Amino acid sequence: MRVNDGIRAREVRLVGPDGNQIGIKPLEEALKLAEEMDLDLVEVAPQSQPPVCKIMDYGKYRYEQTVKMKEARKKQSVVVYKEMKMRPKIDRHDYEIKRRHIERFLKAGNKVKVTIMFRGREMSHTDLGRSLLEQLAEELSHLGTVESQPKLDGRNMQMILAPLSAAKKDGGRNAKTENAPGSGEALRGDGQGEDQEEERLR
Repeated sequence: MRVNDGIRAREVRLVGPDGNQIGIKPLEEALKLAEEMDLDLVEVAPQSQPPVCKIMDYGKYRYEQTVKMKEARKKQSVVVYKEMKMRPKIDRHDYEIKRRHIERFLKAGNKVKVTIMFRGREMSHTDLGRSLLEQLAEELSHLGTVESQPKLDGRNMQMILAPLSAAKKDGGRNAKTENAPGSGEALRGDGQGEDQEEERLR
């Protein structure tokens, strides 16, 4: 915001401290009026023709805006996303392990991004991945709802599940965005390493 001598327009549409329209005034006259009231002339709508300026206590205005911003930040809730990756031909044992992890994430109030990874010729059978995600959503419907429907993005198909009760006990104040262990790389669907992964996630 331009204030007082920082305003460059020759004339301004002036608004008084009470919010009433004073009218179009030369800049010098508007500055004089603000000075007589021991207040500031603040350009509040620079794109208007002529610019709109208001007579106000700029220091008080900035303080009030800072307080409002702090209050807004306090009320913001931090959304936590967990991620679980699968292969379209994952065996039943591995599927059950991953589903249990997702159940725990949802119960903790976290949203879960489930990713199906396709390789090579698997791209011609993306319907298998979609069916797997739909099955997962149905089996977990008592804990979560589908926030984002299965969508193909490159070689990955993703779906986001949101908990039925998204609020955590601490109101999300201490939440941090993080991924499930192993989410930074493809999780194998052949069963190797799944038991170790389950142990880490407990």
